Amino acid sequence: MSYGVAAALQGAIYQRLVAQLPGVAIHDALPAGGGTGSFVLLGPEEALDASDGSGGGAEHRLVISVISDAEGFLQAKAIAVQVSDALVNAGLTLSRGRLVYLRFLRAQARRLEAGSARRIDLRFVARVEA
Repeated sequence: MSYGVAAALQGAIYQRLVAQLPGVAIHDALPAGGGTGSFVLLGPEEALDASDGSGGGAEHRLVISVISDAEGFLQAKAIAVQVSDALVNAGLTLSRGRLVYLRFLRAQARRLEAGSARRIDLRFVARVEA
């Protein structure tokens, strides 16, 4: 197993989201002051060994969050749908390694800051080969 494909995977996901969600900011760190409006945040990741007889590989469990200060969940959910549509079974080309698959696992929607913001955490699993 190697963590060597992690940066290439994040870069490909970032580029795909930028291309598929025009007008929506994509970040890999929370903006200063917590951010305003609606945006996507590339979040935590867990990598597990998935090597087999054909070579090295890893399974990356990713969290991509949609955060919005719009009233209600509708805007956050609309963006979350776009994120999911952009990534599920996406044929991403990595600068290192190869993406075998990218699948949706689950989502959790919740209120933040006494209800003034919404957050939807989308969980995906990506299988990569080194």
